[in-house]
Amino acid sequence: MAVNSSNIPALLLPGVRKITGDYAQIPTQYSRVFAESQSDLQVERTIAARYLPLAGLKITGMPTNFDNGAGQRYVYSHIHVAIGLGYSFTREAIDDNLYKGQFNPTNLGLIKSFRQTKEIIAADVLNLGNIYNAAIGGDGVALFSTAHPVDGLTVPNTPVNQVGLNEATLLYGNNIIRRFRDNAGLLQGAQGKMLIVPVELRHVAKRLMETPLRTGTANNDISAVKEYGDLADGYLVMDFLTSPYPWFIASDQGGFIHLVRVPFESSMQVDFSTDNLLVKAYERYYLGYDDWRAGFGSFPTN
Repeated sequence: MAVNSSNIPALLLPGVRKITGDYAQIPTQYSRVFAESQSDLQVERTIAARYLPLAGLKITGMPTNFDNGAGQRYVYSHIHVAIGLGYSFTREAIDDNLYKGQFNPTNLGLIKSFRQTKEIIAADVLNLGNIYNAAIGGDGVALFSTAHPVDGLTVPNTPVNQVGLNEATLLYGNNIIRRFRDNAGLLQGAQGKMLIVPVELRHVAKRLMETPLRTGTANNDISAVKEYGDLADGYLVMDFLTSPYPWFIASDQGGFIHLVRVPFESSMQVDFSTDNLLVKAYERYYLGYDDWRAGFGSFPTN
């Protein structure tokens, strides 16, 4: 049912001092983590390939060893979601509203609603990162796993025993990223780029990232977190991380992606038969990942 005069009775009478309800928007957060690109297909796919392994010793007089194991290993599927929202107002409600400047029927915050929906979808990539999603596929395990398969071994990007955020565990997470390997088992030279935390850990992140000396100790030691030069992009507090304890490190290898199939669009029209004003918006995109080397995650419960 359209918004009608009975939904805005106070706005039909003089004497209203102020209308509240339209508040400041949370600054965009997802774009610091997810790299944006355009999509032209219903479903996009990323192929994880295996290149050459380590070279071997060449023995005099013996043939060179050939490795013919290169090729496709895993397929990541990126399925777009369609997002929509709309509303309608009766002609009478629009005509009789005395406060259109503050409560404008043509602008009730569709952009804000869509932005916050996108933040929630982006944060859920991390919130649910320890749960395998068969629709994405990939290497057959969750985004954050202790056993990502590469040829001949497995590689972790989460601890066996999930740990809370402190100086030692942050350094541990950065070290895990430095040990990332490609699908042939070669080290990648990866580094941690940015710490990502929920609101409840922002004070911990600030102390770890901005204190020149070690935190929580009387020793006059330098902060290894700062001196190593990892986490060059600092830290990000994501308001839509749903648990107060998990924390993440985005790596410099990329992997978190935002594919735009249809950018945000809005429209309005007047229904011919009812004179109701119809307003709606739509967009379509994918927020997810195409490589587990996108980062490190830990999921403690306290």
